[in-house]
Amino acid sequence: MTAKKGKGKIISKIIIGIALVLSIYPVIWLILSSFKTTQEFSLLPSYSLPQGLYLDNYISAWTSGNMGVYFKNSIICTLGSLILIVVVALPASFALTKMKWKGKNFFNKYFMMGLMIPIQVALIPIFQIYKNLNLLNSHIGLILVYTVFGLSMTILMFTGFFESFPNEMLEAAVIDGCSIYGCLTKMVVPLMGNSIVTVLTLQFLTSWNDLLFSQTLISETAKKTVQTGLVMFSGAHGQVDWGPMFASMAIGVLPTLGLYLFLSKFMIQGMTAGAVKG
Repeated sequence: MTAKKGKGKIISKIIIGIALVLSIYPVIWLILSSFKTTQEFSLLPSYSLPQGLYLDNYISAWTSGNMGVYFKNSIICTLGSLILIVVVALPASFALTKMKWKGKNFFNKYFMMGLMIPIQVALIPIFQIYKNLNLLNSHIGLILVYTVFGLSMTILMFTGFFESFPNEMLEAAVIDGCSIYGCLTKMVVPLMGNSIVTVLTLQFLTSWNDLLFSQTLISETAKKTVQTGLVMFSGAHGQVDWGPMFASMAIGVLPTLGLYLFLSKFMIQGMTAGAVKG
């Protein structure tokens, strides 16, 4: 039995190692390729290491490729949607779990139905509504879309935390004179930091990597985000400037990669919050 367990551990470690290499290698290859010159792309194999740190690729991508503008637009739309999601989802989740009111079950099911609606189905109606409301080519339009499509998952995660929060603590606070809104802001929110970080990270990754909505609702170059900018960059420069194109891709990938690596510990704790009651 001990020998079988030892072999099983070795096999599992090999499988995990292979999966890790397959996951990390594309990112490493992308970053290394962003430092290559045009001659290196033409004369050397694609898997070769760069002969030096050619930073002109990043300068060209940031200026000539307008990645600086696209990066700023992505920051505005992503952070704006994150703020709205938290402001709306926190009281909504609290009301659905800790308060008694008519229509509670209906609205709970209504929010959860949002998880079952494919984004592609709502794309054309959203475009028509935005056209009538003059919200096309605007950051506000993207912020609203990211917020609406992120609410269902956010409420689901927050609900899991609120359900595990002891009612006795809330009742004691109310007896001491704290209002129901004070219970939320002064008691519950300070204790759910990991859950909030998890939600913000997941929604940041979703909004930052969005291509469908940004490419459909934004047509002005000055309003485009990083992902649509990468599509335009590839079409504008083709196969000539591989270095700047890889540099622009690295600019779009590094924020999400760094954020996930920095907050992964908090995300795991936030994902498991509410998994065990009591």
